[in-house]
Amino acid sequence: MPDFKKPIRAQKPKDTSWDAVAPWYDDLLESGAGTYQTDLVLPNLLRLLDARRGETVLDLACGQGFFSREIVKTGATVVGADLSKELIDLARAQSPKEIKFVVTPADALTFLNANSVDAIVCVLAIQNIKKPSAVFAECARVLKSGGRMIFVLNHPAFRVAKRSSWGFDEKAKVQYRRVDEYISESETDIVMNPGGKTPVTTASFHHPLQFYFKALHKAGFAVSRLEEWTSAKQSQPGPRASAENKARKEFPMFMALEMRKLA
Repeated sequence: MPDFKKPIRAQKPKDTSWDAVAPWYDDLLESGAGTYQTDLVLPNLLRLLDARRGETVLDLACGQGFFSREIVKTGATVVGADLSKELIDLARAQSPKEIKFVVTPADALTFLNANSVDAIVCVLAIQNIKKPSAVFAECARVLKSGGRMIFVLNHPAFRVAKRSSWGFDEKAKVQYRRVDEYISESETDIVMNPGGKTPVTTASFHHPLQFYFKALHKAGFAVSRLEEWTSAKQSQPGPRASAENKARKEFPMFMALEMRKLA
């Protein structure tokens, strides 16, 4: 277990809208099978991470601790960090006591000493952080030499918020993926609680692949693996079902990057 220091004061609640949707997000992840987090992300994340007993794993932007609780079952020491106090409160209430959860920004892990962590995971969160380069630099500080980092994100080439969509060619009977912008970086407000009485939005930041590779290299990381994950969901029987199912297998909506900290 690394030595922990007192974290700096987290950003004000107005800087994150996840506080307001913490119960909704908790219900989504804890609902069981049928979510991308449970059926697609979790098994692949555990496979890539391959955590070992005695290792220390940081779950960055851990939310309500869904992935932390699964990782700790491997025997690794798990630390969770998130900006949202409400999500961290849920994580603490639902998780084994041996998991330490801290409210802090992802780019200010001041409670961790340098070179104290064996691995870092960050699941579907980096696209919600305004300055990922600062996050990468802080991850490099706390990771041990040769330590690994796994980030799961919405695929930046095929899933650009409000700038990509599905289309259907009636003549060819083909479902296609339309991408209106890719290279341009953008910030988009996303409604986090669809159907809620009071819409709550959070920001989604799009960056092309070259941005991530350049920023990771600058922070002292080498990308050791890239995987593109497709959905196994099946459409209900209908005239477009076959085309929809094929399109899901051809256009990955999620991407995983594995990085190694250089000596």
